[in-house]
Amino acid sequence: MRFQGLAIESQPDPSINGLAKALAGEVVILLKAELSRLSASEVQPVLLDVKQTAVYLGRSEQSVQHLIFEKELPVVRKGRRVHLHRHDLDAWIEKNKY
Repeated sequence: MRFQGLAIESQPDPSINGLAKALAGEVVILLKAELSRLSASEVQPVLLDVKQTAVYLGRSEQSVQHLIFEKELPVVRKGRRVHLHRHDLDAWIEKNKY
């Protein structure tokens, strides 16, 4: 095919394909870095409710409530709400290692 005296190939140049693949690879690397930065900067709550605490400790909610009732886990109370501090949970885990 000719366009104003220039020959235009119907097949793309292999060097352009290589350049496109290299560019796509760089875009993927940049996107992965940006996504990991965003997820790393998400704010994690310091105070957890009973349900979140159960997930954090790998226990049932009833088990966590029992630990609270037995005063094995310190709580932060505001009205009827009960929250557990993540640092206290980590300390409890360390204390119960053997």
